[in-house]
Amino acid sequence: MLVVASCSLITVPYHAVKDVAEGGVWVVRKTYSIVKGTVRITYTVGEFTFEVIRAPIDWALTHDEIKSIDGLPAKEAIRLGRVKTAPYVVGGKQYVPMTVEAAKDYRQEGMASWYGGESGKMTANGEVFNPDGLSAAHKYLPIPMFVKVTNLENRKSIIVRVNDRGPFPSEHNAKSGQRIIDLSMGAAKRLEFRDRGVAPVRVEAIRVQE
Repeated sequence: MLVVASCSLITVPYHAVKDVAEGGVWVVRKTYSIVKGTVRITYTVGEFTFEVIRAPIDWALTHDEIKSIDGLPAKEAIRLGRVKTAPYVVGGKQYVPMTVEAAKDYRQEGMASWYGGESGKMTANGEVFNPDGLSAAHKYLPIPMFVKVTNLENRKSIIVRVNDRGPFPSEHNAKSGQRIIDLSMGAAKRLEFRDRGVAPVRVEAIRVQE
């Protein structure tokens, strides 16, 4: 196993989590490990840890309803790395993500849901989906990026890595597409709404300074 550590800074205009963001600067530690030919990147942001592993391209998507990305078949766009802000099509509707510059000031309140039955599948940017991790799906934010999510009912906050697309309207509940973010099961547990299924949240961008 080869392990290499590096650091970068996340700059935010607020205290994202109590006693973590002092002076508005986040230190992000990034560790690379190579195990059996697979590169694993571990990010540490304050008390939060994120493991990133590239999924085999033949894995199914967490959201197989994504028919195309950037005008290409979804898998081809993922293979070519053309997903960060690329428009994509679901159910005949084109979604156009915001630019990286516009996303720096993103802040929105609305309903959050969670998903976790897609273990063994890949996210819309080609990562292994870990239901117990701290990740999220968003329809319009660039992927990947980190955001702060606050449960407006209990004021608990966490940081998650947005690496997927969704939530989209389902056949049985068209209003599900109105939710602003779909969190992993692990993130829903940390925000204490797993059993309820949904919760009102505030989502705020975290600015990354490499």
